[in-house]
Amino acid sequence: MPAVAVGLLFAVLALTALSADFGEVAAFPADASIVHNIGYALFNLGEYELGSVPAEGFLAAFLIAAVALDVAVDGAVYLAKREEDGSIVSAVGEALTDGGREGGERR
Repeated sequence: MPAVAVGLLFAVLALTALSADFGEVAAFPADASIVHNIGYALFNLGEYELGSVPAEGFLAAFLIAAVALDVAVDGAVYLAKREEDGSIVSAVGEALTDGGREGGERR
């Protein structure tokens, strides 16, 4: 039964995509640099007319992706920590130091 539902869903989506009218293809000018325009929008240099393509939409997507990646990295660091005896220990804390214990040879 689930296979039939998936097949029907695929057929509906394929029919929708194939019958849609997407209009004329729009393109940027050949000499336009999207990366430069995002940088100009990021530093609010649009008033100097340096960019040839409006990049505010690109800037919003760029910032949303940056925040999402930052949250992912923060989550990975949080998950990399472990607990021993009720206290949080860094994932690489003992690999790089002696863990705060006295004694032993230090190099």
